Amino acid sequence: MLQAMNTGHDGSMSTLHANSPRDALARLESMVMMSSAALPLVAIRRNISSAVNLILQVTRLPDGSRKVINITEVMGMEGENIILQDIFNFTAIPERDENGRIKGTFNSFGLLQRSAVYKNAIFHELIEPLKQLFGKRP
Repeated sequence: MLQAMNTGHDGSMSTLHANSPRDALARLESMVMMSSAALPLVAIRRNISSAVNLILQVTRLPDGSRKVINITEVMGMEGENIILQDIFNFTAIPERDENGRIKGTFNSFGLLQRSAVYKNAIFHELIEPLKQLFGKRP
């Protein structure tokens, strides 16, 4: 999957199960290490940081509904570590709606920084709709 995502063709998407965006990266590292590829961890992380732009975390809430609770940008590498930046997250509030569903707010923490430096970036088209959907910075 990472090899395909790193071939220069924009528009890949994949799914994995994890408890947080950081945990998703750790799980992806583990999957690569379980393959027959004998790469050092820093090389695996470089491949991941090159291939993955965004992590969307969907969670089933206690009321049974599913909600996107994090949109996180993979910023690149700093030393041997992958740098993440939250773009949006969901914060539940104590009250529920008329159907008993959990209510909350979507908080914005920044713009898609990494995509802004790409020539012919496609994420720039998402910035305004995401800001309108999730609200202004707190």
